[in-house]
Amino acid sequence: MSRLLGIDLGDRRIGIAVADPDGRARALQTLRRARTVTADAEALRRIIDEQDASELIVGLPLEAGGHEGPQVAITRTWVDAVTPLLTGVAIRFRDERLSSHVAEGRVGPMKRGRSGGPPSATQRAAHRARIDREAAAIILQDELDARARVEQP
Repeated sequence: MSRLLGIDLGDRRIGIAVADPDGRARALQTLRRARTVTADAEALRRIIDEQDASELIVGLPLEAGGHEGPQVAITRTWVDAVTPLLTGVAIRFRDERLSSHVAEGRVGPMKRGRSGGPPSATQRAAHRARIDREAAAIILQDELDARARVEQP
């Protein structure tokens, strides 16, 4: 069975979610952005093959008013670069406004560090990676819900 993957593209990380057969998106993993788009595409290809995915839903970071800002241009440029490297995979965009904010609410606050002190750099990075995965799941669930509404009689 072919699946959909949700992508939350960031400057440092790529959050990834997968659609389960029951129509629910679940956070899958977070990739650290590579130095090249080719390396990003190779890492994605491994996940696509592992998950038997045929389509990527990439979050489009529109501004609050719905306008395309600089982050949208960065996202579109990245997608244009990885598309030829991911043959056989359809890539679509989904409005991702507020997905990271909602993901932060779902994940909750960052845990304190040792002895109640500030969190370590490792703890901060792990927390951000978890938020990125959750944001990808939110983006993908929005797409799945929209498709389900269209399919209903």
